[in-house]
Amino acid sequence: RGLTDISLLERFIHLRYVDLSKNKLKDLAPLSSLTQLLWLKVDRNWLTSASMQELPYLQVISFDRNRIVDFEGITHPLLTNLSLKGDTGYLCCGDTLLERWDSLSCFFFLWHSENQIETALGLSQEQLFSLQVLELRGNKMQTTAGLGISKLKKLYLAKNAICSLEGLEEFEQLETLHLRDNKLEALDGFSDSMKCLQYLNLRSNGIKSFQEVAKLEVLPMLQALVLMDNPCAEERDYRLEVLSRLPQLQRLDKESVEEEEREEAETIRQTRRQKEQVRTTQCRDQKE
Repeated sequence: RGLTDISLLERFIHLRYVDLSKNKLKDLAPLSSLTQLLWLKVDRNWLTSASMQELPYLQVISFDRNRIVDFEGITHPLLTNLSLKGDTGYLCCGDTLLERWDSLSCFFFLWHSENQIETALGLSQEQLFSLQVLELRGNKMQTTAGLGISKLKKLYLAKNAICSLEGLEEFEQLETLHLRDNKLEALDGFSDSMKCLQYLNLRSNGIKSFQEVAKLEVLPMLQALVLMDNPCAEERDYRLEVLSRLPQLQRLDKESVEEEEREEAETIRQTRRQKEQVRTTQCRDQKE
């Protein structure tokens, strides 16, 4: 704890697993000699950059709760898991994480600087072609543009400031997308090329209408959707309205879809379709 210099590690060239969390490191250059390294954790240091010399076998890195603002210098060809969490909403007292404000009276807190990544600047498809899990909770991202890594399967973007969904058509292998606690009011941007997406968390955004929810119809494999704490979740018959638009769902929020409500939702879906057909016929007749 409290380390500022790790040059001693340069001689341990065969190290494979290294945890340097909770120190005061500003530079990881001494790790460049660890060419056999597979797993690295450097959470809660004073790093302002994630830049390192390329390590040929490195597969997992965690840079959580540093002072990093971009992806520059992350070039490890076998990297599958990358974590750059920022401020996730937890309070820290020494080694203890607290979630309740009413615990504050008993503790003295030292606030740490956090990662504040705003864009995908420096994130390279060519250099991170093995990446499957990207964790960016608690940063300052405003858009998903530029995050499209072809093999990515899990993307965690909760507690950012995202108001625009862009570039989602590139996520052809994505299975999990976590967008809780952002600033989304519209769901434009989802694409039928997202043929593997099964889990989508949109909790605590600003989605008001079921017309926006209907835009998720393009996701053929979507099985679990979280929409609680959005304005639309306060509407009458919320679950039925969602299920009538997304009949393939197996779970909505924290509850499994029951067969009875699935049948009721299908009735609503058929009724809506008939009304739309009538309106279309009437409009055509008026034009003639």
